[in-house]
Amino acid sequence: MNSELRMSGQLGARKIAGAVSAPLGWRVRNALRPAFWLGFLANEMAQFLAWLTGIPVLTSELRVRLLRANGQWVDYGLVSFRLVTTAFVNFMVDELQAETSEWGDFKYHDSGIGVTGAAVGDTDVETSDGESRATGSQTEGAANIYESVGTIAYTTTKAITEHGLFSQSSGTTLMDRHVFSAINVVNGDSIEFTYDLTVSSGG
Repeated sequence: MNSELRMSGQLGARKIAGAVSAPLGWRVRNALRPAFWLGFLANEMAQFLAWLTGIPVLTSELRVRLLRANGQWVDYGLVSFRLVTTAFVNFMVDELQAETSEWGDFKYHDSGIGVTGAAVGDTDVETSDGESRATGSQTEGAANIYESVGTIAYTTTKAITEHGLFSQSSGTTLMDRHVFSAINVVNGDSIEFTYDLTVSSGG
């Protein structure tokens, strides 16, 4: 008895390019926003004064990378400085009096489509994009830098213009809000947000 088994198939390969920088026009447009360069100057001055006077300060930065549905990364870099909220500062003082488990939970990233500048009185993103908040990591960028990285996946076409970091997956305390030039996304795209809070002791 003789038998013969034949197998055939095809293998396709597609090269996905490495990360590319955000378009030059976007970077110039974002950097020319008064909130961006004034935020940069304020951060630098605050850290210098902390060193000079010994007065502790809180400063923050937000970095963004876009992951397109085709697997390509687009690096937008540092998109915004500031703005730690009054709600977070008040919460921090409350925690020094009676600590709760929520104190260690500022890792929930939200994004939105609002364009009003960030203000210390903010308690939420201005306009929700309808997507679920991402649960970010919690690490140290350095001994005095709290860092959280969270990735939000998008299901519809929209222009993302703001980011907020919260202590729970819905509602609750907003630590920081950032606004930046529009980053356009479509279904299947994701944005990776890297938030850094620098606590300068003045030493």
